[in-house]
Amino acid sequence: MATTGHQPAKTQQMVKRDRGMFSMSEDTAMMKQIQATHSPDGLEVEVKPLLTVINEILRRATLPDNTGVINLACRCSSGADAHSTTMAILNLVSSQKWEAKLVTSLAAFAVNYGEFWLIAQLYATNPLAKAIALLKQLPDILVHSNSLKSRFDAITNLIKAILDVTKCVVEFNELPSQYISDETPPMSAAIALIPTAAYWTIRSMVACASQITSLLGMSYEHMTATTEAWELSSLAHKVRNIHGHLMAQLTLCHRHIDERKHDDYFRMLVRLFETPHLDNLKILKVLINSKDDPLPLVDGTTKTRVGIEVLSRKIVLLLISDLDLSTEELIILTRIYQEARQRTDTHYEVVWIPVVEKSMAWNEGTKQKFEQLQSSMPWYTVHDPLAIEPAVTKYIKEVWHFQKKMLLVVLDPKGKVACRNAFRMIWIWRNLAYPFTTAKEEALWKEETWRLELLVDDIDSKILDWISQEKIICLYGGEDIEWIRRFTTLAKSVAQTAGISLEMVYVGRSSSTEKVRKIVETIMREEISHTWPDLTSIWYFWARLESMLYSKMQHGKMVDNDPVMQEIMTMLSFDGSDGGGWALISRGTAELARSKGDTVERSLKEFPEWEKESKQIGFVPALTDHLHKLHTPEHCSRLILPGISGGIPEMVVCAECGRPMEKFFMYRCCTD
Repeated sequence: MATTGHQPAKTQQMVKRDRGMFSMSEDTAMMKQIQATHSPDGLEVEVKPLLTVINEILRRATLPDNTGVINLACRCSSGADAHSTTMAILNLVSSQKWEAKLVTSLAAFAVNYGEFWLIAQLYATNPLAKAIALLKQLPDILVHSNSLKSRFDAITNLIKAILDVTKCVVEFNELPSQYISDETPPMSAAIALIPTAAYWTIRSMVACASQITSLLGMSYEHMTATTEAWELSSLAHKVRNIHGHLMAQLTLCHRHIDERKHDDYFRMLVRLFETPHLDNLKILKVLINSKDDPLPLVDGTTKTRVGIEVLSRKIVLLLISDLDLSTEELIILTRIYQEARQRTDTHYEVVWIPVVEKSMAWNEGTKQKFEQLQSSMPWYTVHDPLAIEPAVTKYIKEVWHFQKKMLLVVLDPKGKVACRNAFRMIWIWRNLAYPFTTAKEEALWKEETWRLELLVDDIDSKILDWISQEKIICLYGGEDIEWIRRFTTLAKSVAQTAGISLEMVYVGRSSSTEKVRKIVETIMREEISHTWPDLTSIWYFWARLESMLYSKMQHGKMVDNDPVMQEIMTMLSFDGSDGGGWALISRGTAELARSKGDTVERSLKEFPEWEKESKQIGFVPALTDHLHKLHTPEHCSRLILPGISGGIPEMVVCAECGRPMEKFFMYRCCTD
């Protein structure tokens, strides 16, 4: 094909006209021309198998270090010719849907492309291929292939952009119509853009074909011109831009579809929990194993993967948390679980379901954190937290009210929810709360009275021994070490004067872990009194009190109608004070006296005033009477409750005076 010296300038003008001819804000007349070619007959074309073959051809039809394409049986020497050829192709495939137009055109393109490079690849070894190559004037191109690298690279890049747009348009056609309609905003935006995408994609095929055709018979001097490569790069930029717009809409479409699927899954979950079942497997599969993994769980004892059938017809406790688990809670729950394994009257399983948000970055660090937690648990755990359906996470948050604190949801052997959070009763009564139903919790409370055994349980076996020995026992707390020194010295002196056996135990505070740790170390070093060197025991003491409060509230109990509730509130208000001390002094099971630090300290200083009474009615009853005499209407009680969704009562009355307490919001970040 002959060319003139004015070709580069002419081509640049042509490309400028092309770029302005049909911008992304498409000219109305041009859009009408394109739409006028579109008259689908409703016949479905199976494009995916065809696209697979096309992709294989485009991938394999190459020369070493080079890639090129043959023409669409057309010769285009100007922008106007390229446009006309594109419109002619659109008219030729007018009866097809847009994705079929693209795939059909690309198939014709790929046939010529494959034929061209098949001949090129066999040229050196096959006489027939060599003869055809000579007639097609291929030898010059093959000899100078290195010099044509920039043009071949430009063709390669444009072909990739063509393929990307074609695949994207095909994917739009495969979106499930039951979850997204053509009128849905992201879909309607894509439908409006697809005719433009089809035009420029087919026009790019025409340009690629024209470039290869123009090389045949061209002199070496004209082969090395870079203008043609620049034209192809310009088209590739435009097609990639179109692809970017389409992909943005496709992402929105997939998001819309996922939301609809999640909504369907959520509604299905709600229906499942409202429907009676013969066993628990259907419920557990939906919660844990929606992907039909045959081994979705890890056995915490053997560390091997197991099927969900191991939970069949058993009471299952679902441990729900994020990856920021409380070490103390895990330690105590592990002890309780392992105790249950030794009993013959408790048969239940625990399964950890970690709540991992899809927006959370699941990197190597996150994965390692999950695996460390998983390896520390003796019960069953979910093998892959990312396999948990988002709708399950939504259900856990909206129906079971999970926020930050761990939940322990109890499912009975038929999959029915027996308790939405069994942590409270498990912290209070441990395995005695089995089978962890709300009815069992209520029955246990009916048997309870305010006594030291309820307060300390088996946190410290020495205390239980002292109770049976009818010793005077003093539990005290706070974080003022000077008050602790004064109070314990005074208490020991009074005990000696009264001739009583006194045992004292420091139980710390629910917060300020580092301060409490230092105080514990000081108490042990100076041998001030007994204490719990394991800070988990101190945490558990206060966690049980807090659990008692919420458990009572859950059953509708308040200070004015429940003596145990009043004592719980009083103890928690001691803990909510500004670090000041407090003391609870008891003898045996029934005799208990408690007060804030300054009041109990004053009572002990005034022991001579009630010493006679203590010999008559007993030390603890006499102390209680004297504390009542010192009581004044003026007081300031604080009760600090952690923010648990669905658990904070609207009104709390003061344990001292019975008036409604003011409610404040407190935000705390404590790295202590």
